[in-house]
Amino acid sequence: MVFFSPSLLCEKVESIKKREEKNMKICVIQPHYSFDEKDIAQCFEELLVLMDQCDESMDLIVLPEYSDAPADVKGKDGFYDAFGRYNAILLQRASETARRCHALVFVNAGYMTEQGIRNTTHAIDRKGNTVGRYFKAHPAPSEVKTDVEGGHELDVAYSYEVASPYILELEGLRFAFLTCYDFYFYENFARIARENVDIIIGCALQRTDSHDALSIINRFLCYNTNAHLIRASVSLGEQSELCGCSMVVTPRGEMLLNMESRVGLGVCEIDPQNKYYKPAGHMGKLKSHYEYIEEGRRPWLYRNGGASVLPFDSVMKYPRLCAHRGFNTVAPENSMPAFGAAVALGAEEIEFDLWSTKDGVLVSCHDSTLERVSNGSGKIYEHTYEELLQLDFGAKHGEKFKGLKICTFEEILQKFAGRVIMNIHVKIWDSRFEKLMIEEIVALVRKYDCEKHVYFMTVCDDIMRRVMEYATDLMICVGWDGNKDPMSIVDRAIALGAYKVQFFKPHFNQQSIEKAHAHGILCNVFWADDPDEARRYLDMGIDTVLTNDYLTVFNAVEDKLARKKNMFLAGLAYDN
Repeated sequence: MVFFSPSLLCEKVESIKKREEKNMKICVIQPHYSFDEKDIAQCFEELLVLMDQCDESMDLIVLPEYSDAPADVKGKDGFYDAFGRYNAILLQRASETARRCHALVFVNAGYMTEQGIRNTTHAIDRKGNTVGRYFKAHPAPSEVKTDVEGGHELDVAYSYEVASPYILELEGLRFAFLTCYDFYFYENFARIARENVDIIIGCALQRTDSHDALSIINRFLCYNTNAHLIRASVSLGEQSELCGCSMVVTPRGEMLLNMESRVGLGVCEIDPQNKYYKPAGHMGKLKSHYEYIEEGRRPWLYRNGGASVLPFDSVMKYPRLCAHRGFNTVAPENSMPAFGAAVALGAEEIEFDLWSTKDGVLVSCHDSTLERVSNGSGKIYEHTYEELLQLDFGAKHGEKFKGLKICTFEEILQKFAGRVIMNIHVKIWDSRFEKLMIEEIVALVRKYDCEKHVYFMTVCDDIMRRVMEYATDLMICVGWDGNKDPMSIVDRAIALGAYKVQFFKPHFNQQSIEKAHAHGILCNVFWADDPDEARRYLDMGIDTVLTNDYLTVFNAVEDKLARKKNMFLAGLAYDN
Protein backbone atom coordinates (compact mmCIF):
# COMPACT_ATOMS: atom_id res chain seq x y z
CA MET A 1 0.00 0.00 0.00
CA VAL A 2 1.23 3.49 -0.89
CA PHE A 3 0.56 6.39 1.48
CA PHE A 4 0.55 10.06 0.41
CA SER A 5 1.13 13.03 2.64
CA PRO A 6 -1.85 15.46 2.59
CA SER A 7 0.10 17.97 0.50
CA LEU A 8 1.22 15.38 -2.06
CA LEU A 9 -2.28 13.94 -2.21
CA CYS A 10 -3.75 17.41 -2.90
CA GLU A 11 -1.12 18.00 -5.58
CA LYS A 12 -1.91 14.67 -7.23
CA VAL A 13 -5.67 15.31 -7.20
CA GLU A 14 -5.15 18.81 -8.60
CA SER A 15 -2.93 17.45 -11.36
CA ILE A 16 -5.51 14.85 -12.35
CA LYS A 17 -8.25 17.47 -12.21
CA LYS A 18 -6.34 19.81 -14.51
CA ARG A 19 -5.68 17.03 -17.02
CA GLU A 20 -9.36 16.08 -17.07
CA GLU A 21 -10.56 19.63 -17.65
CA LYS A 22 -11.30 20.38 -21.28
CA ASN A 23 -9.96 23.92 -21.22
CA MET A 24 -6.54 25.22 -20.24
CA LYS A 25 -6.08 28.59 -18.60
CA ILE A 26 -3.34 30.49 -20.42
CA CYS A 27 -1.27 33.39 -19.12
CA VAL A 28 1.06 35.50 -21.23
CA ILE A 29 3.36 37.97 -19.52
CA GLN A 30 4.03 41.26 -21.33
CA PRO A 31 6.58 43.43 -19.49
CA HIS A 32 7.90 46.88 -20.31
CA TYR A 33 10.99 46.98 -22.55
CA SER A 34 13.45 49.86 -22.71
CA PHE A 35 15.77 50.96 -25.49
CA ASP A 36 18.03 52.49 -22.82
CA GLU A 37 20.46 49.91 -21.51
CA LYS A 38 20.63 51.75 -18.18
CA ASP A 39 17.03 50.69 -17.47
CA ILE A 40 17.77 46.97 -17.59
CA ALA A 41 17.78 46.42 -13.82
CA GLN A 42 14.44 48.16 -13.37
CA CYS A 43 12.89 46.30 -16.31
CA PHE A 44 14.06 42.99 -14.89
CA GLU A 45 12.62 43.73 -11.44
CA GLU A 46 9.29 44.69 -13.03
CA LEU A 47 9.28 41.37 -14.92
CA LEU A 48 9.79 39.45 -11.68
CA VAL A 49 6.89 41.34 -10.10
CA LEU A 50 4.64 40.23 -12.97
CA MET A 51 5.75 36.63 -12.51
CA ASP A 52 4.78 36.87 -8.83
CA GLN A 53 1.25 37.84 -9.89
CA CYS A 54 0.69 34.47 -11.56
CA ASP A 55 -1.54 32.15 -9.51
CA GLU A 56 -2.48 28.51 -9.17
CA SER A 57 -5.48 28.83 -11.49
CA MET A 58 -3.13 29.00 -14.47
CA ASP A 59 -2.14 25.95 -16.49
CA LEU A 60 0.40 27.47 -18.87
CA ILE A 61 2.55 30.61 -18.56
CA VAL A 62 4.68 32.12 -21.36
CA LEU A 63 7.32 34.85 -21.09
CA PRO A 64 8.81 36.92 -23.95
CA GLU A 65 12.10 36.54 -25.79
CA TYR A 66 15.29 37.35 -23.88
CA SER A 67 13.57 37.73 -20.54
CA ASP A 68 17.08 37.83 -19.04
CA ALA A 69 17.94 40.91 -21.16
CA PRO A 70 14.78 43.09 -20.99
CA ALA A 71 16.48 46.18 -22.45
CA ASP A 72 18.41 46.99 -25.62
CA VAL A 73 21.90 45.85 -24.60
CA LYS A 74 24.74 46.72 -26.98
CA GLY A 75 27.33 44.38 -28.42
CA LYS A 76 28.64 41.09 -27.12
CA ASP A 77 29.88 42.47 -23.80
CA GLY A 78 26.54 44.03 -22.96
CA PHE A 79 24.59 40.92 -23.83
CA TYR A 80 26.90 38.50 -22.04
CA ASP A 81 26.96 40.79 -18.99
CA ALA A 82 23.15 40.74 -18.83
CA PHE A 83 23.23 36.96 -19.09
CA GLY A 84 25.70 36.76 -16.20
CA ARG A 85 23.60 39.02 -13.98
CA TYR A 86 20.06 37.83 -14.65
CA ASN A 87 19.93 34.42 -16.34
CA ALA A 88 20.27 32.19 -13.27
CA ILE A 89 17.88 34.37 -11.24
CA LEU A 90 15.26 34.28 -14.01
CA LEU A 91 15.39 30.52 -14.54
CA GLN A 92 15.21 29.90 -10.78
CA ARG A 93 12.14 32.16 -10.49
CA ALA A 94 10.55 30.46 -13.50
CA SER A 95 11.01 27.09 -11.83
CA GLU A 96 9.56 28.42 -8.56
CA THR A 97 6.60 29.90 -10.45
CA ALA A 98 5.91 26.55 -12.11
CA ARG A 99 5.86 24.79 -8.73
CA ARG A 100 3.87 27.52 -6.95
CA CYS A 101 1.22 27.76 -9.67
CA HIS A 102 1.44 24.09 -10.62
CA ALA A 103 1.67 25.25 -14.24
CA LEU A 104 3.77 24.67 -17.34
CA VAL A 105 6.15 27.59 -17.84
CA PHE A 106 7.94 28.55 -21.07
CA VAL A 107 10.63 31.17 -20.68
CA ASN A 108 13.08 32.43 -23.29
CA ALA A 109 16.57 33.12 -21.94
CA GLY A 110 20.16 32.41 -22.88
CA TYR A 111 21.70 28.96 -22.62
CA MET A 112 25.48 28.69 -22.40
CA THR A 113 27.35 26.17 -24.57
CA GLU A 114 31.06 25.70 -25.22
CA GLN A 115 30.72 28.01 -28.24
CA GLY A 116 28.75 30.73 -26.46
CA ILE A 117 25.17 31.66 -25.61
CA ARG A 118 22.22 30.32 -27.59
CA ASN A 119 18.81 31.95 -27.90
CA THR A 120 16.76 29.33 -26.05
CA THR A 121 13.19 28.74 -24.96
CA HIS A 122 13.22 26.64 -21.79
CA ALA A 123 10.22 24.38 -21.08
CA ILE A 124 9.53 23.81 -17.39
CA ASP A 125 7.00 21.27 -16.10
CA ARG A 126 4.57 21.69 -13.21
CA LYS A 127 7.17 20.42 -10.72
CA GLY A 128 9.71 23.04 -11.80
CA ASN A 129 11.91 20.72 -13.84
CA THR A 130 13.38 21.80 -17.17
CA VAL A 131 12.05 19.22 -19.63
CA GLY A 132 12.99 20.74 -22.98
CA ARG A 133 14.98 23.45 -24.74
CA TYR A 134 14.23 24.97 -28.11
CA PHE A 135 17.09 26.71 -29.91
CA LYS A 136 15.89 29.49 -32.21
CA ALA A 137 15.84 28.03 -35.73
CA HIS A 138 16.52 31.32 -37.52
CA PRO A 139 18.94 33.45 -35.49
CA ALA A 140 18.55 37.08 -36.46
CA PRO A 141 21.44 38.92 -38.17
CA SER A 142 22.20 40.78 -34.93
CA GLU A 143 22.66 37.45 -33.16
CA VAL A 144 24.91 36.05 -35.88
CA LYS A 145 27.17 39.07 -36.30
CA THR A 146 30.38 39.38 -34.33
CA ASP A 147 30.98 42.02 -31.71
CA VAL A 148 33.15 43.95 -34.19
CA GLU A 149 30.22 43.97 -36.62
CA GLY A 150 27.91 45.30 -33.91
CA GLY A 151 26.26 41.98 -33.08
CA HIS A 152 25.86 39.86 -29.97
CA GLU A 153 28.06 37.00 -31.28
CA LEU A 154 25.82 34.16 -30.14
CA ASP A 155 26.36 30.47 -30.73
CA VAL A 156 24.46 29.78 -33.96
CA ALA A 157 26.49 26.82 -35.26
CA TYR A 158 23.58 24.42 -34.76
CA SER A 159 21.43 26.41 -37.23
CA TYR A 160 23.56 25.30 -40.19
CA GLU A 161 22.71 21.62 -39.72
CA VAL A 162 19.68 19.79 -41.08
CA ALA A 163 17.03 19.42 -38.38
CA SER A 164 13.37 18.58 -38.01
CA PRO A 165 11.07 20.95 -36.11
CA TYR A 166 11.60 20.67 -32.38
CA ILE A 167 8.47 19.02 -30.95
CA LEU A 168 7.93 18.55 -27.23
CA GLU A 169 5.18 16.27 -25.89
CA LEU A 170 3.80 17.25 -22.48
CA GLU A 171 0.64 15.96 -20.83
CA GLY A 172 -0.65 14.47 -24.06
CA LEU A 173 -0.14 17.70 -26.05
CA ARG A 174 2.32 18.37 -28.84
CA PHE A 175 4.17 21.68 -28.57
CA ALA A 176 6.12 23.42 -31.34
CA PHE A 177 8.14 26.61 -30.98
CA LEU A 178 8.89 29.83 -32.85
CA THR A 179 11.08 32.64 -31.60
CA CYS A 180 10.82 36.17 -33.00
CA TYR A 181 12.63 36.01 -36.39
CA ASP A 182 11.23 32.47 -36.88
CA PHE A 183 7.78 33.97 -37.44
CA TYR A 184 8.89 35.45 -40.78
CA PHE A 185 9.83 32.17 -42.45
CA TYR A 186 6.44 31.15 -43.75
CA GLU A 187 7.87 28.21 -45.69
CA ASN A 188 8.53 26.62 -42.29
CA PHE A 189 4.85 26.75 -41.32
CA ALA A 190 3.98 23.82 -43.59
CA ARG A 191 6.79 21.77 -42.08
CA ILE A 192 5.42 22.43 -38.58
CA ALA A 193 1.90 21.56 -39.74
CA ARG A 194 3.08 18.07 -40.70
CA GLU A 195 3.89 17.41 -37.05
CA ASN A 196 0.22 17.56 -35.97
CA VAL A 197 0.95 20.21 -33.36
CA ASP A 198 -1.57 21.33 -30.74
CA ILE A 199 0.12 24.46 -29.38
CA ILE A 200 2.87 26.72 -30.73
CA ILE A 201 4.84 28.62 -28.10
CA GLY A 202 6.03 31.95 -29.45
CA CYS A 203 8.55 34.00 -27.46
CA ALA A 204 9.21 37.19 -29.41
CA LEU A 205 10.23 40.82 -29.59
CA GLN A 206 9.59 41.85 -33.24
CA ARG A 207 10.19 45.47 -32.28
CA THR A 208 9.65 46.99 -35.74
CA ASP A 209 6.31 45.42 -36.66
CA SER A 210 2.94 47.12 -36.28
CA HIS A 211 0.03 45.59 -34.39
CA ASP A 212 -1.79 44.98 -37.66
CA ALA A 213 1.19 43.17 -39.17
CA LEU A 214 1.65 40.97 -36.11
CA SER A 215 -2.03 40.07 -36.16
CA ILE A 216 -1.85 39.05 -39.83
CA ILE A 217 1.32 36.98 -39.37
CA ASN A 218 0.02 35.08 -36.36
CA ARG A 219 -3.48 34.39 -37.63
CA PHE A 220 -1.92 33.15 -40.87
CA LEU A 221 0.36 30.86 -38.84
CA CYS A 222 -2.49 29.27 -36.89
CA TYR A 223 -4.70 28.79 -39.94
CA ASN A 224 -1.84 27.05 -41.77
CA THR A 225 -0.70 24.83 -38.90
CA ASN A 226 -4.09 24.02 -37.33
CA ALA A 227 -2.56 24.84 -33.96
CA HIS A 228 -3.14 27.33 -31.16
CA LEU A 229 -0.53 30.05 -30.78
CA ILE A 230 0.49 31.42 -27.40
CA ARG A 231 2.78 34.37 -28.03
CA ALA A 232 4.50 36.56 -25.46
CA SER A 233 6.25 39.80 -26.35
CA VAL A 234 7.16 43.11 -24.70
CA SER A 235 5.60 46.56 -24.54
CA LEU A 236 7.48 49.55 -25.93
CA GLY A 237 5.08 51.87 -24.09
CA GLU A 238 1.33 52.08 -23.67
CA GLN A 239 0.96 54.38 -26.71
CA SER A 240 3.28 52.46 -29.03
CA GLU A 241 1.79 50.97 -32.20
CA LEU A 242 4.81 48.72 -32.64
CA CYS A 243 5.85 45.43 -31.01
CA GLY A 244 3.77 44.11 -28.12
CA CYS A 245 0.70 42.07 -29.13
CA SER A 246 1.19 39.19 -26.74
CA MET A 247 -1.69 37.08 -27.96
CA VAL A 248 -3.55 33.80 -28.06
CA VAL A 249 -4.92 32.67 -31.44
CA THR A 250 -6.98 29.59 -32.36
CA PRO A 251 -6.56 27.32 -35.40
CA ARG A 252 -9.45 29.18 -37.03
CA GLY A 253 -7.45 32.40 -36.78
CA GLU A 254 -9.67 33.75 -33.99
CA MET A 255 -7.94 36.18 -31.65
CA LEU A 256 -8.84 35.15 -28.08
CA LEU A 257 -6.38 37.63 -26.56
CA ASN A 258 -4.38 40.57 -27.89
CA MET A 259 -2.61 42.74 -25.32
CA GLU A 260 -1.42 45.26 -27.92
CA SER A 261 0.89 47.56 -25.87
CA ARG A 262 -0.51 46.96 -22.39
CA VAL A 263 1.91 45.94 -19.65
CA GLY A 264 0.82 43.08 -17.40
CA LEU A 265 -0.70 39.62 -17.58
CA GLY A 266 -3.01 38.45 -20.36
CA VAL A 267 -5.26 35.57 -19.37
CA CYS A 268 -7.74 33.46 -21.33
CA GLU A 269 -8.83 29.85 -21.80
CA ILE A 270 -8.34 27.50 -24.74
CA ASP A 271 -9.40 23.99 -25.67
CA PRO A 272 -6.17 22.71 -27.24
CA GLN A 273 -8.00 19.82 -28.91
CA ASN A 274 -10.40 22.15 -30.71
CA LYS A 275 -9.04 22.07 -34.26
CA TYR A 276 -10.35 23.60 -37.48
CA TYR A 277 -11.43 21.38 -40.35
CA LYS A 278 -13.10 22.50 -43.56
CA PRO A 279 -14.33 20.89 -46.77
CA ALA A 280 -11.33 20.15 -48.97
CA GLY A 281 -12.70 21.97 -51.98
CA HIS A 282 -16.36 22.13 -52.96
CA MET A 283 -18.20 19.15 -51.42
CA GLY A 284 -14.87 17.69 -50.29
CA LYS A 285 -14.17 15.76 -47.10
CA LEU A 286 -13.37 17.68 -43.95
CA LYS A 287 -9.64 18.29 -43.67
CA SER A 288 -7.23 20.73 -42.10
CA HIS A 289 -6.04 23.53 -44.37
CA TYR A 290 -2.60 21.92 -44.53
CA GLU A 291 -4.00 18.55 -45.67
CA TYR A 292 -6.03 20.25 -48.37
CA ILE A 293 -3.00 22.16 -49.65
CA GLU A 294 -0.84 19.01 -49.71
CA GLU A 295 -3.13 17.43 -52.31
CA GLY A 296 -2.11 20.02 -54.87
CA ARG A 297 1.43 20.93 -53.83
CA ARG A 298 3.98 21.55 -56.63
CA PRO A 299 7.31 21.90 -54.79
CA TRP A 300 9.35 22.25 -57.97
CA LEU A 301 7.76 25.68 -58.45
CA TYR A 302 9.06 27.03 -55.16
CA ARG A 303 12.37 27.75 -53.48
CA ASN A 304 15.09 25.16 -52.99
CA GLY A 305 14.24 23.01 -50.02
CA GLY A 306 14.94 19.68 -48.42
CA ALA A 307 17.57 17.87 -46.45
CA SER A 308 20.02 17.79 -49.37
CA VAL A 309 20.31 21.58 -49.55
CA LEU A 310 23.68 22.81 -48.35
CA PRO A 311 24.20 25.88 -46.20
CA PHE A 312 25.10 28.98 -48.19
CA ASP A 313 28.65 29.36 -49.43
CA SER A 314 29.24 32.28 -47.06
CA VAL A 315 28.48 30.21 -43.95
CA MET A 316 29.85 26.79 -44.90
CA LYS A 317 32.94 25.70 -43.06
CA TYR A 318 36.43 25.73 -44.57
CA PRO A 319 38.68 24.30 -45.88
CA ARG A 320 37.11 22.33 -48.71
CA LEU A 321 37.91 20.21 -51.74
CA CYS A 322 36.41 21.25 -55.04
CA ALA A 323 35.81 18.57 -57.69
CA HIS A 324 37.37 20.23 -60.72
CA ARG A 325 35.19 19.63 -63.80
CA GLY A 326 33.30 17.21 -61.54
CA PHE A 327 34.75 13.83 -60.54
CA ASN A 328 36.44 13.60 -63.92
CA THR A 329 38.64 10.59 -63.21
CA VAL A 330 35.55 8.35 -63.27
CA ALA A 331 33.32 10.16 -65.75
CA PRO A 332 33.78 12.59 -68.65
CA GLU A 333 34.75 16.06 -67.45
CA ASN A 334 32.11 18.78 -67.29
CA SER A 335 29.35 16.19 -67.60
CA MET A 336 26.28 15.36 -65.55
CA PRO A 337 27.75 11.96 -64.52
CA ALA A 338 30.93 13.67 -63.30
CA PHE A 339 28.99 16.26 -61.28
CA GLY A 340 26.61 13.63 -59.93
CA ALA A 341 29.46 11.35 -58.85
CA ALA A 342 31.13 14.21 -56.98
CA VAL A 343 27.93 15.25 -55.22
CA ALA A 344 27.04 11.64 -54.35
CA LEU A 345 30.46 11.19 -52.74
CA GLY A 346 29.92 14.26 -50.59
CA ALA A 347 31.81 16.95 -52.48
CA GLU A 348 30.85 20.32 -51.08
CA GLU A 349 31.96 22.13 -54.20
CA ILE A 350 32.26 21.46 -57.93
CA GLU A 351 33.88 23.53 -60.67
CA PHE A 352 32.76 23.76 -64.27
CA ASP A 353 33.23 25.96 -67.35
CA LEU A 354 30.70 27.83 -69.47
CA TRP A 355 30.71 28.65 -73.17
CA SER A 356 27.98 29.99 -75.40
CA THR A 357 26.87 28.24 -78.57
CA LYS A 358 26.40 30.04 -81.86
CA ASP A 359 22.71 30.46 -81.05
CA GLY A 360 23.25 31.61 -77.45
CA VAL A 361 22.80 28.45 -75.37
CA LEU A 362 25.09 28.23 -72.34
CA VAL A 363 26.89 24.87 -72.28
CA SER A 364 29.58 23.33 -70.10
CA CYS A 365 32.93 22.46 -71.62
CA HIS A 366 36.50 23.26 -70.60
CA ASP A 367 37.99 23.84 -74.04
CA SER A 368 36.76 26.26 -76.66
CA THR A 369 37.46 23.52 -79.21
CA LEU A 370 35.70 20.17 -79.62
CA GLU A 371 38.46 17.79 -80.69
CA ARG A 372 39.76 16.67 -77.26
CA VAL A 373 36.37 16.04 -75.61
CA SER A 374 34.12 14.91 -78.45
CA ASN A 375 34.02 13.44 -81.94
CA GLY A 376 33.47 16.91 -83.37
CA SER A 377 35.82 19.63 -84.55
CA GLY A 378 36.03 23.38 -84.52
CA LYS A 379 34.95 25.92 -81.91
CA ILE A 380 31.95 25.45 -79.63
CA TYR A 381 30.72 28.93 -80.38
CA GLU A 382 30.79 28.21 -84.11
CA HIS A 383 28.10 25.53 -83.67
CA THR A 384 24.45 25.76 -82.73
CA TYR A 385 23.20 23.83 -79.74
CA GLU A 386 21.34 21.38 -81.99
CA GLU A 387 24.55 20.72 -83.90
CA LEU A 388 26.42 20.02 -80.67
CA LEU A 389 23.72 17.56 -79.61
CA GLN A 390 24.65 15.39 -82.57
CA LEU A 391 28.16 14.90 -81.17
CA ASP A 392 29.40 12.27 -78.69
CA PHE A 393 30.93 13.80 -75.55
CA GLY A 394 31.49 10.51 -73.70
CA ALA A 395 33.24 7.96 -75.88
CA LYS A 396 36.71 9.50 -75.60
CA HIS A 397 36.58 8.97 -71.84
CA GLY A 398 35.41 5.39 -72.13
CA GLU A 399 33.13 3.10 -74.10
CA LYS A 400 30.58 3.03 -71.24
CA PHE A 401 29.89 6.71 -71.76
CA LYS A 402 29.43 6.48 -75.51
CA GLY A 403 26.61 8.74 -76.68
CA LEU A 404 26.81 11.20 -73.78
CA LYS A 405 25.52 14.64 -74.76
CA ILE A 406 26.92 18.04 -73.86
CA CYS A 407 25.09 19.52 -70.87
CA THR A 408 23.69 23.01 -70.56
CA PHE A 409 24.07 25.42 -67.67
CA GLU A 410 20.34 25.14 -67.01
CA GLU A 411 20.49 21.34 -66.86
CA ILE A 412 23.24 21.58 -64.23
CA LEU A 413 21.17 23.99 -62.17
CA GLN A 414 18.02 21.89 -62.57
CA LYS A 415 19.75 18.89 -61.03
CA PHE A 416 22.21 20.37 -58.55
CA ALA A 417 21.14 23.90 -57.55
CA GLY A 418 21.45 24.24 -53.80
CA ARG A 419 22.95 20.75 -53.45
CA VAL A 420 26.56 21.81 -53.94
CA ILE A 421 28.59 25.01 -54.10
CA MET A 422 29.35 25.84 -57.72
CA ASN A 423 32.62 27.45 -58.79
CA ILE A 424 31.63 28.62 -62.27
CA HIS A 425 34.41 29.57 -64.69
CA VAL A 426 32.74 31.69 -67.36
CA LYS A 427 35.03 31.24 -70.34
CA ILE A 428 33.15 33.72 -72.54
CA TRP A 429 34.13 36.42 -70.04
CA ASP A 430 37.79 35.39 -70.23
CA SER A 431 37.63 35.60 -74.03
CA ARG A 432 35.78 38.94 -73.98
CA PHE A 433 32.97 37.76 -76.23
CA GLU A 434 30.97 40.43 -77.97
CA LYS A 435 27.86 39.13 -76.16
CA LEU A 436 28.79 38.43 -72.53
CA MET A 437 25.35 37.04 -71.60
CA ILE A 438 25.61 38.47 -68.08
CA GLU A 439 21.84 38.98 -67.91
CA GLU A 440 21.12 35.44 -69.11
CA ILE A 441 23.56 33.85 -66.66
CA VAL A 442 22.25 35.81 -63.69
CA ALA A 443 18.63 35.12 -64.69
CA LEU A 444 19.24 31.36 -64.62
CA VAL A 445 20.89 31.55 -61.21
CA ARG A 446 17.89 33.47 -59.88
CA LYS A 447 15.41 31.11 -61.56
CA TYR A 448 16.89 28.19 -59.63
CA ASP A 449 17.25 30.14 -56.38
CA CYS A 450 20.94 29.44 -55.91
CA GLU A 451 22.48 32.91 -55.66
CA LYS A 452 24.06 31.99 -52.34
CA HIS A 453 25.40 28.66 -53.60
CA VAL A 454 27.40 29.92 -56.60
CA TYR A 455 30.34 32.18 -57.36
CA PHE A 456 31.80 33.17 -60.72
CA MET A 457 35.45 33.01 -61.71
CA THR A 458 37.06 34.91 -64.58
CA VAL A 459 40.41 36.50 -65.36
CA CYS A 460 39.04 39.74 -66.80
CA ASP A 461 38.73 42.50 -64.20
CA ASP A 462 36.69 44.84 -66.41
CA ILE A 463 34.01 42.22 -66.95
CA MET A 464 34.11 41.38 -63.27
CA ARG A 465 33.25 44.97 -62.44
CA ARG A 466 30.32 44.86 -64.84
CA VAL A 467 29.01 41.66 -63.24
CA MET A 468 29.37 43.10 -59.73
CA GLU A 469 27.50 46.24 -60.76
CA TYR A 470 24.71 44.29 -62.45
CA ALA A 471 24.21 41.73 -59.66
CA THR A 472 25.60 43.12 -56.41
CA ASP A 473 24.64 40.02 -54.42
CA LEU A 474 26.61 37.53 -56.54
CA MET A 475 30.11 36.52 -55.50
CA ILE A 476 33.17 36.90 -57.73
CA CYS A 477 36.45 34.98 -57.74
CA VAL A 478 39.51 36.53 -59.39
CA GLY A 479 41.34 34.16 -61.74
CA TRP A 480 45.01 34.05 -62.71
CA ASP A 481 45.71 36.31 -65.70
CA GLY A 482 49.23 35.09 -66.49
CA ASN A 483 51.11 37.47 -64.17
CA LYS A 484 53.68 35.35 -62.32
CA ASP A 485 54.05 37.83 -59.44
CA PRO A 486 52.38 36.01 -56.45
CA MET A 487 50.95 39.29 -55.16
CA SER A 488 49.42 40.44 -58.45
CA ILE A 489 46.25 38.36 -58.24
CA VAL A 490 45.72 39.39 -54.60
CA ASP A 491 46.13 43.07 -55.40
CA ARG A 492 43.59 42.74 -58.20
CA ALA A 493 41.12 41.07 -55.82
CA ILE A 494 41.60 43.79 -53.20
CA ALA A 495 41.02 46.51 -55.77
CA LEU A 496 37.84 44.82 -56.96
CA GLY A 497 36.50 43.94 -53.51
CA ALA A 498 36.28 40.32 -54.68
CA TYR A 499 35.10 37.37 -52.58
CA LYS A 500 37.82 34.89 -53.55
CA VAL A 501 41.00 34.44 -55.54
CA GLN A 502 41.91 31.30 -57.45
CA PHE A 503 45.67 30.85 -57.44
CA PHE A 504 47.32 28.94 -60.26
CA LYS A 505 50.26 26.88 -59.08
CA PRO A 506 53.10 27.56 -58.70
CA HIS A 507 52.48 31.30 -58.87
CA PHE A 508 51.54 31.90 -55.23
CA ASN A 509 53.21 31.68 -51.83
CA GLN A 510 52.54 31.95 -48.10
CA GLN A 511 52.69 35.74 -48.18
CA SER A 512 50.05 36.00 -50.92
CA ILE A 513 47.70 33.76 -48.94
CA GLU A 514 48.21 35.77 -45.77
CA LYS A 515 47.67 39.08 -47.55
CA ALA A 516 44.42 37.82 -49.11
CA HIS A 517 43.17 36.59 -45.71
CA ALA A 518 44.11 39.91 -44.10
CA HIS A 519 41.69 41.59 -46.53
CA GLY A 520 38.91 39.04 -45.95
CA ILE A 521 39.49 37.27 -49.27
CA LEU A 522 39.24 33.47 -49.46
CA CYS A 523 41.86 31.49 -51.36
CA ASN A 524 41.38 28.68 -53.90
CA VAL A 525 44.23 26.90 -55.62
CA PHE A 526 44.19 25.05 -58.90
CA TRP A 527 45.11 22.23 -58.51
CA ALA A 528 46.29 19.20 -56.47
CA ASP A 529 45.78 15.59 -57.53
CA ASP A 530 48.58 14.36 -55.27
CA PRO A 531 47.50 13.90 -51.61
CA ASP A 532 50.79 15.20 -50.21
CA GLU A 533 50.51 18.33 -52.30
CA ALA A 534 46.90 18.85 -51.13
CA ARG A 535 48.01 18.50 -47.49
CA ARG A 536 50.73 21.06 -48.03
CA TYR A 537 48.28 23.55 -49.50
CA LEU A 538 45.88 23.06 -46.60
CA ASP A 539 48.71 23.60 -44.14
CA MET A 540 49.55 26.86 -45.90
CA GLY A 541 46.01 28.07 -45.23
CA ILE A 542 44.41 27.49 -48.63
CA ASP A 543 40.62 27.50 -48.20
CA THR A 544 39.63 25.40 -51.22
CA VAL A 545 41.80 22.94 -53.14
CA LEU A 546 40.63 22.05 -56.64
CA THR A 547 41.29 18.45 -57.62
CA ASN A 548 40.62 16.18 -60.60
CA ASP A 549 40.72 13.05 -58.43
CA TYR A 550 38.20 13.90 -55.73
CA LEU A 551 37.88 10.59 -53.88
CA THR A 552 41.59 9.78 -53.70
CA VAL A 553 42.48 13.20 -52.36
CA PHE A 554 39.50 13.38 -50.01
CA ASN A 555 40.30 10.01 -48.42
CA ALA A 556 43.87 11.17 -47.84
CA VAL A 557 43.04 14.53 -46.27
CA GLU A 558 39.66 13.84 -44.62
CA ASP A 559 41.01 14.07 -41.05
CA LYS A 560 42.88 17.29 -41.76
CA LEU A 561 39.79 18.83 -43.37
CA ALA A 562 37.63 17.89 -40.39
CA ARG A 563 40.10 19.31 -37.85
CA LYS A 564 40.52 22.58 -39.72
CA LYS A 565 36.75 22.91 -40.27
CA ASN A 566 36.20 22.64 -36.53
CA MET A 567 38.79 25.33 -35.95
CA PHE A 568 37.16 27.50 -38.62
CA LEU A 569 33.80 27.10 -36.88
CA ALA A 570 35.31 28.06 -33.56
CA GLY A 571 36.84 31.17 -35.11
CA LEU A 572 40.41 30.01 -34.48
CA ALA A 573 43.40 30.40 -36.77
CA TYR A 574 44.42 27.43 -38.89
CA ASP A 575 47.27 25.29 -37.65
CA ASN A 576 49.14 22.39 -39.18
